[in-house]
Amino acid sequence: MLLIFVGALIYITVYFTYGKYLRDRMVKNSDVDVPSKRLYDGVDFIPANKYVLFGHHFASIAGAAPIVGPAIAIAWGWLPAILWIWFGNIIIGAVHDYLSLMSSVRYDGHSVQWIAGKVIRKRTGRIFSWFVFLVLILLIASFGAIIGQLHVKQPEVPTVYILTIMIALFFGYLLYKVKINFKIATLIGLLLLVLAIYAGQLFPIAASYKVWMVVLFIYIIVASSLPVNVLLQPRDYLNAWLLAVCLLLGAVALVFSFKTINVPAITVFSAPVILGVPTPFWPVIPLIIACGSLSGFHALVASGTTSKQLQTEEDGLFIGYGGMLTEGFLATLVVAAIGSFGMAKIPSELTGKLLESDVSFANNYLAAAAELGGPVGIFSHSYAGAVNAAFGFSYEFIVVLASLWVASFSLTTLDTTNRLGRYAVAEIFDPFKQKNPKFYHFITNRWIASTIPAFLGISLAWSGAWSILWPAFGGANQMLASVALITVSAWVIREQKTSGLYVFIPALFLWVTVTAAIIWYLIYAIPVFFTASPFQSIILSFIMIAMLVLNIVLIYDYFISGRDIKAKFSMDRS
Repeated sequence: MLLIFVGALIYITVYFTYGKYLRDRMVKNSDVDVPSKRLYDGVDFIPANKYVLFGHHFASIAGAAPIVGPAIAIAWGWLPAILWIWFGNIIIGAVHDYLSLMSSVRYDGHSVQWIAGKVIRKRTGRIFSWFVFLVLILLIASFGAIIGQLHVKQPEVPTVYILTIMIALFFGYLLYKVKINFKIATLIGLLLLVLAIYAGQLFPIAASYKVWMVVLFIYIIVASSLPVNVLLQPRDYLNAWLLAVCLLLGAVALVFSFKTINVPAITVFSAPVILGVPTPFWPVIPLIIACGSLSGFHALVASGTTSKQLQTEEDGLFIGYGGMLTEGFLATLVVAAIGSFGMAKIPSELTGKLLESDVSFANNYLAAAAELGGPVGIFSHSYAGAVNAAFGFSYEFIVVLASLWVASFSLTTLDTTNRLGRYAVAEIFDPFKQKNPKFYHFITNRWIASTIPAFLGISLAWSGAWSILWPAFGGANQMLASVALITVSAWVIREQKTSGLYVFIPALFLWVTVTAAIIWYLIYAIPVFFTASPFQSIILSFIMIAMLVLNIVLIYDYFISGRDIKAKFSMDRS
């Protein structure tokens, strides 16, 4: 399929041209050793093989987002979705991820919000910490709801994932304790992973949504409190193989199935994407397509866990910049798969209505997708249809494989998010370190600090209302991306002593877009949701309004700090 070829060509070209330009122009060489070696602590600061770390980084930043977002956005048509993915990736997303990672490496693995306090204003860092904490709660809530519903719809998936955790623990033991050859350990891990997928079909675990919420609550607390080399590194490395195989299999299948896209290229500007409310493509698109195009959460991963494990600075471009482009290619594959095979998997009584006209497609697409299990379901069935058509593999097995793929990355994102929530709690309560040391050590204990974001996020996900949680997360996430990008532009200008216009102009465009989208969300979407869930609507409104206020303060601080620095520079020269 032409779309796959064009996407691959764009990403390969951009990596070797614009990516290397950014590295050479904006990230000056440093003689100081990386934090993972200089600050090694055996829990968070641990050097990792670049391919293992790529696995962790990609699995953490991806989750379900590059699948869910594009799958929903097809209601506007496949062309607007793919253009936002490609341009967002190249101009904003990959730049944001790479510079967030490298600025953190230069600041001892500190978070992007901490860096904001250094390069903008001290107050900015404190405000940013609260901003990040609210984003993380929304992310836990939205991903928790999606995973819970996927486990109910596909009971084979939780079986496989439980086995995958056991395999990852064993793989980590072989790698770090027994110190077995890396390639042999990888082969053992992959063979066990294949067996786990088959076991999932034989022994599915059926449970209610609320039961899975409790299980996820306990799991993310434990997973985010363990040392990174016990579960996080080995599991994410194995997940990276799952990603590579599925991406390659899907891309080749779509090309050799010789199927063309049969959904409308463009439908209507205001498709009913959020709660049936007419939703304008601009400015709301970044609330829907998050990680597939660009994502503020990536800055938290890059400056939260990845920067503490980077083995050399040279690995930064491959992991930070290459990871975002890989995610964009995944989002491209999602659009191509659903565009080509999605209609064939929807019940026949709905297909005719969908293809009556562009308006009819926009109005009925999401309801039809719900018949297959929502955005994740329509992707899994479309992907399985492509692989089945090209290679003749078992359709049912590939549906499970695709669902596992989504669940694996979603769970990885979920517990990485909770680990980042633990870091955010420590930063928020940092002022108590001197004033009340006992309280500080209690609240920042890794088990206590992990429980706080887990409880708040899972509580918000308890009702399972992913359709309202997703755009709330998307808005908060993209708002975070604009602020993170503004922060790293300040780092490039003030610390790297080079032009930051390549970073600041896209950041400002994103800031305006997302601010307008959040205002739209509060005015049009929240009132509709209020009739069904008043309590959650109030909580969501409070979070989004708080973030909107913080967002305005943060952009104000940036311009004020720039004016102060310019004034100081003028005085020094005089």
